[in-house]
Amino acid sequence: MSVLTLASVPEDATALQSAEAHHARLAGELAGRVTLLLTAVDRDPGAAERIHAGLVDFCDRSLLPHAAAEEAALYPVAHARPEARLLIESLIGEHRCLTALVDALRTAPDPAGAAADARALQVLFEEHVAKENGLVLPLLAMTPEVSLAALLSDMHRRFAHDTNGVSPEKDRDTQQGRAVEEERTEETGGCGGVCGCGGAEEPAEPELDVRDVPHALRHATVFGALDAVPAGTAMVLVAPHDPLPLLAQIEQRSPGVFGVEYLERGPEAWRLRLSHC
Repeated sequence: MSVLTLASVPEDATALQSAEAHHARLAGELAGRVTLLLTAVDRDPGAAERIHAGLVDFCDRSLLPHAAAEEAALYPVAHARPEARLLIESLIGEHRCLTALVDALRTAPDPAGAAADARALQVLFEEHVAKENGLVLPLLAMTPEVSLAALLSDMHRRFAHDTNGVSPEKDRDTQQGRAVEEERTEETGGCGGVCGCGGAEEPAEPELDVRDVPHALRHATVFGALDAVPAGTAMVLVAPHDPLPLLAQIEQRSPGVFGVEYLERGPEAWRLRLSHC
């Protein structure tokens, strides 16, 4: 069924597609960061600490403000419809679970202790946005007296306000995470040890295997993982084919930032080392 048939007006059809794309970017970035954390925990504790701090920062600045904006702008309108009332109440409950998992990540004593909560957060968020994409957004788009485009515009304004007003506690946590990253960089001679300029033992680099990631989330997952790679370090990407279009997008998104080295060229997998210059 065409997405255009799910909306009462073309503007809402476009808004529906935009909201689904935004959900895909959020879910993909979260998946990339979580996967990188899980692989780094056993391979490089120093990198895992940086990735852990970056994951918490992403949740505080993107994931949680997005959920709050949904509750303020979208959920009240959907909740007013009898057929969606119980669904919205369950989604609000899931927001509370997401917040609790982020709090657990924030207070975890180390990345290894946070790994299970990080994976649970990823699974819950992916299931959560699937319900929104498949049930809530189409319902609002199909309701003639509701403007989904206007609701999403209001939601984006609320999101921008929330992200510009990060609480002092969260900002302090973010600064502490960045301080850990800077300290690790200084200790290894400025590059985390991966280029050898500091004489440190080269750590095993985190690996992101996207072969089983749904195609709609794959590029966003890689972008999220790359955002978690500090300057002077690298990650290994495993893809089901030569990811030339993805590499072009990475270069367009961050010109000159990532170097590419092929480690394996098929036929089962393509392995690439992406170095943050």
